[in-house]
Amino acid sequence: MANENERIEVTTDEARAGSTPHMTRYILPMSLVLVVVIFAFILFARQ
Repeated sequence: MANENERIEVTTDEARAGSTPHMTRYILPMSLVLVVVIFAFILFARQ
């Protein structure tokens, strides 16, 4: 058991217990554009 006052240092991957894929970089802008297109379609379809 570690000493309570001892500092524990771990790497980012160890703390996360896995890797971080970069899909968020693509999914977030694509979904934002999709929502804007859908809202624009709804706006123009109601007129």
